[in-house]
Amino acid sequence: MLATGMLLGLAAYLVVIVKRSLFRVEEGHLGVLVSFGAAVTDGKILRTYPPGLHRKWPWQRAVVVAVMEQNLDLSGQDGGRIAMAEDGTVLRFDSILRYVPLEAELHTFLFGMERPLEHITWLFTCLLRNEIANFRASDERAGDEDFLESTGSYAVIRRERRRLNQRIELEASAQIGSRCGIRFLAVDLTDVLPPDELHQALNAVIEARADVRAEYFRAEAESQKRVLAAERGVQIAAGRASAAQTEIARIADFLVTLREAGTLQLYVARRRAEVLSEARTLYFKEVLP
Repeated sequence: MLATGMLLGLAAYLVVIVKRSLFRVEEGHLGVLVSFGAAVTDGKILRTYPPGLHRKWPWQRAVVVAVMEQNLDLSGQDGGRIAMAEDGTVLRFDSILRYVPLEAELHTFLFGMERPLEHITWLFTCLLRNEIANFRASDERAGDEDFLESTGSYAVIRRERRRLNQRIELEASAQIGSRCGIRFLAVDLTDVLPPDELHQALNAVIEARADVRAEYFRAEAESQKRVLAAERGVQIAAGRASAAQTEIARIADFLVTLREAGTLQLYVARRRAEVLSEARTLYFKEVLP
């Protein structure tokens, strides 16, 4: 009975030893070993293990790290970063950092920082605040004082967010990537949100502009309607004037014909008699000698 217990205990111990002597690395990951607190290296280069099943000494500890693309989401009420713009406006920025750990710099990423993601987050926050505080309108807008006074830093950042995003991405790759053993694939500023009081003021401005635009369109439509009516009136008046001109020309031609025939005086006398016969009242003007 004792022998059976010892055999079972030995078998369990062997199972534990075998289990502690093997480790598995999944696809998209790399493994490294730590022996008595020191990372296992080949000379000065950190020894890495590709995906698969590998052996190790029981006292060694396996550390597996993902080397595929990873996202660090800094958005939402808790994750968004707060920064002050050049004119003192406090803005909240939602952003997403896409990065991959570099195999050649894996020692820095794993052992150079106690909490790598927190370290990257705060380095990025400092960089973001510095870039926002020093961000100004582009050269073509720099001389437009009316534009700068009427928009402020928030509108400048919203209008030129793409340029700001490119600047932050370049600075992040240069200043953070090399220090943390990662390579940034992209830094996306997904949204820029103003403080509540500025948000309300902007909504009021947007509504006022919408009202002004609607009023302008109504006035423009009414003006176009009046212009069309005036053009139509001019066309009708021009038609009537043309008809009157044609009629006068025909009467003139007729009178010329009568004069040439020597009957103009007779025609005038007859027409005068016809007019007088239809008149109810006649007024005579006495001509003094």
